[in-house]
Amino acid sequence: MKRRNLIAASALLAVTGALAACSPDQGGGGGGAAGDAGGNNASSCTNTITKKELPVVTMWGWYPNMQLVVDNFNKQNGEVQICWTNVGQGGDEYQKFQTAISAGTGAPDVIMVEMDRIPTFQIQNALVDIKKFGYDKVKANYSEGAWKDVSVGDAVYGVPVDGGPLAMIYRKDIFDKYKITPPKTWAEYEQAAQKVKDAGGPKFGDLGSNVPALTMALQIQKGAAPFTYDPAQPKAIGVKLNDQPSKDVLDYWGGLAKKGLVGTQDQFTPEYISGVINGKYATYISAAWAPGYLTGAGVGKGKDTGKFAVAPLPQWDPANPVHVNWGGSAFSVTSQAKNPELAAKVAYGFYADKESLTDGWTNQIIFPLNLSALKAPEFVDAKVAFFDGQQANKEVYVPAADGYKGVTYSPFGQYYFDAMTKQVSAIIDGSVTGSQAADKLQEDVAAYAKEQGFTVQ
Repeated sequence: MKRRNLIAASALLAVTGALAACSPDQGGGGGGAAGDAGGNNASSCTNTITKKELPVVTMWGWYPNMQLVVDNFNKQNGEVQICWTNVGQGGDEYQKFQTAISAGTGAPDVIMVEMDRIPTFQIQNALVDIKKFGYDKVKANYSEGAWKDVSVGDAVYGVPVDGGPLAMIYRKDIFDKYKITPPKTWAEYEQAAQKVKDAGGPKFGDLGSNVPALTMALQIQKGAAPFTYDPAQPKAIGVKLNDQPSKDVLDYWGGLAKKGLVGTQDQFTPEYISGVINGKYATYISAAWAPGYLTGAGVGKGKDTGKFAVAPLPQWDPANPVHVNWGGSAFSVTSQAKNPELAAKVAYGFYADKESLTDGWTNQIIFPLNLSALKAPEFVDAKVAFFDGQQANKEVYVPAADGYKGVTYSPFGQYYFDAMTKQVSAIIDGSVTGSQAADKLQEDVAAYAKEQGFTVQ
């Protein structure tokens, strides 16, 4: 079937910048093919199961603090135990999962996936709709936007754990030097960038071709709706990548680059991080997981200490603010689960206890989506060291998370991201305008969808 071939190709992913940022690879007990890395075999756990009389649910995941969270769950649970294996981060895990899907064996009961990958696996019937297994009991624990990101149509295919509400990180020293206040609109952002350039200052930001998920989020903020998809009509998909909001955003950033107001360096590279450390960029448009990533990359230390702050993402219409997200992970039940109902209980209950959530956000491993953490005074009022003690959650990230409404992802998201990367690269080298790039992107992705057997609406 053409769409099965599509998904097989799409699932062989390279880890995206967003994933590398919010979930840095810590090695672990993975490696090898899916069949020899655990799957449904509970004899190869990374963790030690002490309650051996209880049934076991196998799990793949890669958070840096997985060992702690698994141990917390097993210690507190008297009904089921988790056998956890790290088979690799992001793309490495997805490759092994795809192998298991194709073979019909070798997948775990529960798997950690980025939310935008869920439709890729759902369309292969590789994930279970867990709505009938206790969703009503935990629905109030997460926002409407968080649930939408893990849903396909009316079905729920994962439990949200962490997210990435977007904001604007900035260098206080650069803003002070050039007498810049945090821009509230994108028009003000461009004006500030021009002011800094005219005064001989650094680039104000960066247009990277290797962060297509960020570009998509910024287009959605302007009003774009790239995809519409409902599994009730599995052969139809809406693809709208060259509407006016999409063109406006690409033209805007392409214009900033052409004027020399922002850089065009790929992000998550040593060169880019060196630029951030050395004050080459006045702002960094990124998600709530960025402080943890930047700290791990050496930013905000030594001579950089105390120089960073964060402000809300600039808006197109400040009277009608739109909050968007970049990144985020969930735990899904696979169709190879021995006991889907029991596996769903694990997915619903994992990374949901106070100790695990607190460890996650205090060590900047996750930005929690569980409202028990997101609304907790100690989280909301926390003074973030990376931002020199600024109450970043209260002032910026929590309001952004509260306002996020969720998006509809496509079942061929990786192809779309690759195509977006190609077009942003063309904008950067000057061979196309933003509007032209949007038209080419629409043509490319719509044609690909049709090749896979979809009717494009």
